Amino acid sequence: MENNLFIDAIILFLGFIVFTALHEYAHAWMAVRCGDDTPREQGRLTLDPLAHVEWIGTVILPLVLLLTSAASGHVWLMGWGRPVQVNLDNFRYRRRDDILVSAAGPAMNFVIAVVLLLAAKAAQLGGYHDGMEVALHLARFSLLLCFFNLLPIPPLDGGHIMRNMIGMSDEAYAAMSRYSFLFFLIIMRVPQIGQFVDAYTTCVLAVLAWPLGWNLPT
Repeated sequence: MENNLFIDAIILFLGFIVFTALHEYAHAWMAVRCGDDTPREQGRLTLDPLAHVEWIGTVILPLVLLLTSAASGHVWLMGWGRPVQVNLDNFRYRRRDDILVSAAGPAMNFVIAVVLLLAAKAAQLGGYHDGMEVALHLARFSLLLCFFNLLPIPPLDGGHIMRNMIGMSDEAYAAMSRYSFLFFLIIMRVPQIGQFVDAYTTCVLAVLAWPLGWNLPT
């Protein structure tokens, strides 16, 4: 295993844990703001990563995938956090608030990417080239998480947004969610989906980096 790939894998793994915790915290924060105290009562309104970790999906599977893929020469990751539970009946405006709560996680990943781009610029101005590269890499990863989660597929955040946009009943969405594993298999087996998310991420990153003086490839 190349040492640089191993280091990249560890950095990506640590970034995934932090980004996932912040993503889930954003869901919890927005739910409480919209009138549902369930996340607070369940201890999810916290920045403590341990409150948002799902040990298999956030730690074991991502770490195994990262290390094994790094050994083969290409770092690759898949995982998930511990979902934030909400009571839709507590929302002031059920459909609107469910959309806001669902969108809060990806929005947090977008904000993280912007902050990391600013950190990368600061590192560049300070002459820390390695720090700039790490920050740029993590910014792209956070954007990738943002846009992947917005895919209109249950149980992703985009699936929740879609069901509210088209007025799907709770029963129909619950029935569809039973086959979420099949949807993930489709994502894995259809390369065009991953290519689309990757290309969109690259374009958005280039747009965000342009005001900072970088002309990143699109």
